[in-house]
Amino acid sequence: MKLLFASDSFKGSLTSQQTADLLEKAAKEVFGEAECSSVPVADGGEGTIDAVIAAENGEKIEVEVYSPLFERIQACYGKLDEKRAVIEMASASGLPLLQLNQRNPLYTTTYGTGELIRDALDKGFRDISIAIGGSATNDGGMGCARALGVRFLDKEGNELQGTGADLALLDSIDVSELDPRIRESKITVMCDVTNPLTGPDGATYTFGAQKGATPEMQDALEAGMINYKDIIIRQFGIDPDKIKGSGAAGGLGTALMVFFKGEMKSGIDTVLDLIDFDSRLEGVDLVVTGEGRTDWQSCFGKVMQGVGERSRAKGVAAVGLSGSLGMNANQIFDHGIESLITSVDSPMQIDEAISRAEELYYLAAVRMFRFIRTGMSIAEKNR
Repeated sequence: MKLLFASDSFKGSLTSQQTADLLEKAAKEVFGEAECSSVPVADGGEGTIDAVIAAENGEKIEVEVYSPLFERIQACYGKLDEKRAVIEMASASGLPLLQLNQRNPLYTTTYGTGELIRDALDKGFRDISIAIGGSATNDGGMGCARALGVRFLDKEGNELQGTGADLALLDSIDVSELDPRIRESKITVMCDVTNPLTGPDGATYTFGAQKGATPEMQDALEAGMINYKDIIIRQFGIDPDKIKGSGAAGGLGTALMVFFKGEMKSGIDTVLDLIDFDSRLEGVDLVVTGEGRTDWQSCFGKVMQGVGERSRAKGVAAVGLSGSLGMNANQIFDHGIESLITSVDSPMQIDEAISRAEELYYLAAVRMFRFIRTGMSIAEKNR
């Protein structure tokens, strides 16, 4: 029997690799000899770099960049091979980099993310995937583009820094000094939201509050974002609001697609392509995937959906072992997952479940494999 383990991390308790180790131990206890392999996966959010580096035997590259508040910090990105790199914008421009009282999208910037891209270009990478979840910014991606040569000018011709407050001051955009290496590169934008740049479902009103924007700030930022959009339409003939995902990461999606000609793709699909997941399914009898909590959201660009759909397309059965199940978790069955089991085996507080995560997960894996073994026995008997 050939098994492939491909679980997301259980945030706060188990890494993707720990789940694989526990599954292998349980499989060998139940089946005796079982051929087990594993691959770490992520959905384009937190942990993406670690997952793809582990899967492809890559390495981390550390770079000093500007934080969202223009302070020098250490950030990193992943090298997969001589041409491919993976960047998490949150490493340089993410919300976790700020204290609660520092959150103010009028003053934050994506400049550091642009510095990561520039460093990747300096090192010869020309196939760059950028995960854009978890931003602390609402600058329309101006900071990122500025780090690569795009100039954002006010009415007097002065260059703007590239913050949320600068959106309202913007008068023209000069792309004549855009780093020419961008045009030689394949830029993939890893994103699972479809929000436009402006409007009630846009970058500011959907995500601004979690980045520290008061209602008054949101109104000011939205007015600036509309100004930014109008200038892009006037100069480049592109309406960002007609591009799905243009409002992602405070409008970074707009900059990456308008100025860098990036291609927007699902985060999980990009990760599965980067780690060549389809080829790993060859000859596999069963895939085990999972996540900390499975609910209706799991069907929208998350690990279990991606793994289930790829497995189904190859005719390989897939099951899920998750920490817990939430509302409409059964919807995942429409995406190639045949069955679900939870690691929690009795009512308990979340703190207990996390502290006992390894024990509970292993015991659940044994129960799951025993069910599978029973099904195999029934099938064999009825042949």
